Amino acid sequence: MPITAALVKQLRERTGAGMMDCKRALTEVGGDLDGAAEFLRKAGQAKADRKAARVAAQGLVLLREDAGGGRCVVLEINCETDFVAKDDNFVNFAESLADAVLSRAPADVEELLAMEIAGDSVETLRRQLVAKVGENISVRRFELVSSSDVMGAYSHHGRIGALVEIQGGTVDLARDLAMQVAAMSPRYVSWDDIPEAELAKEREILAVQAEKEGKPPHIVSKMVEGRLRKQFDTVTLTSQAFVKDPDKRVRDLLAQSGASVLRFLRYEVGEGIERREVDFVKEVREQASGK
Repeated sequence: MPITAALVKQLRERTGAGMMDCKRALTEVGGDLDGAAEFLRKAGQAKADRKAARVAAQGLVLLREDAGGGRCVVLEINCETDFVAKDDNFVNFAESLADAVLSRAPADVEELLAMEIAGDSVETLRRQLVAKVGENISVRRFELVSSSDVMGAYSHHGRIGALVEIQGGTVDLARDLAMQVAAMSPRYVSWDDIPEAELAKEREILAVQAEKEGKPPHIVSKMVEGRLRKQFDTVTLTSQAFVKDPDKRVRDLLAQSGASVLRFLRYEVGEGIERREVDFVKEVREQASGK
């Protein structure tokens, strides 16, 4: 059967694969459209398997809120390069996953990958995307938050996503606090949330430092508490200076509105993933020398 341009176009529209890949697939199966589609799926799976070990530390963090404001999803999906993170195919895939989580509430990533979208499982769609863009793609994590209180979300160029839940106050306040979380990366809501063991350990370290400075015992304890307060104020949300008005603390802003922070969530693309540093000059030299 002749491999016509119309047949290649039909397969391309059906699978989204490249023109040359479609022509090659049709040639391999003698022009059978269904057989060529299956051929491309198998080729895509093989590509995905080969790329699975490659580090994917770029990508997107997406936020999706339902119309009623009672639920919000934060989702991270990774790729290998910032270039692919901006590709429409990657962005559309990520957005479809965020919408699916919001509407169908899977329990975890494994359940999300098994869900079907437009007749294919998410895992199948992921493998097809790997074949199309040529990079490892990883659906890393998500969290679906439901609340009857006030929630605010903030996304910083798809790199950082933050969500804050407050009691009292307004949606605008919650969004300002989400921006605060995105910018200042607090670890705790307030001092009450800091584990006592962590405080004790830091007191011990600071005490040794102060003693080495030759300070008398009655001064050491004051120095330790002062330095401890300064250190943990920077990572405690309510103690931080407000990013939109540094003359105020977040706790002052909350007091003015009669509000309190219940919890916050912050995702940053690639955080915690060990990135491989590549020396391209060394690689080229080694290839040139036959190593």
